[in-house]
Amino acid sequence: MKYKNFFLLLFFTVTSLFAFSQSKKEKQVAAAVENLRLAMISGDRAALESIASDQLNYGHSGGKVETKQEFVEAIVSGKSDFVTCDFTEQKITMSGKVAVVCFNLSAKTNDNGKPGEVNLKLMTVWKMEKGGWKMLARQAVKVQK
Repeated sequence: MKYKNFFLLLFFTVTSLFAFSQSKKEKQVAAAVENLRLAMISGDRAALESIASDQLNYGHSGGKVETKQEFVEAIVSGKSDFVTCDFTEQKITMSGKVAVVCFNLSAKTNDNGKPGEVNLKLMTVWKMEKGGWKMLARQAVKVQK
């Protein structure tokens, strides 16, 4: 009887691990999202350009939509400057070569030399292209207090 209980416990443990683990694609997307976060803080042009798809539509909570070039230039120039940036409550939904990633963004900013704080809910769309996950679209909404 002891062996039966042991094998049942082992079975449930193993199946639970598989049920809650991320797929290989999800891990790659999560890594790309983390690279985006780090590039937003560093302002590294090459990193930002490598993360964004050439067809990027980057929507702000105020309604402004930027191209890849505008998104990269805003961060590199300091017009949009992230001093700190945290992504929380991240959820990744996969559909073939496309991933939708929703999360909360909390950041301290220094846009054009003016200190501030921002709290947003984000939805990003990622597409596998040229051997890596590229951000194809991003839309932000302000968190209601």
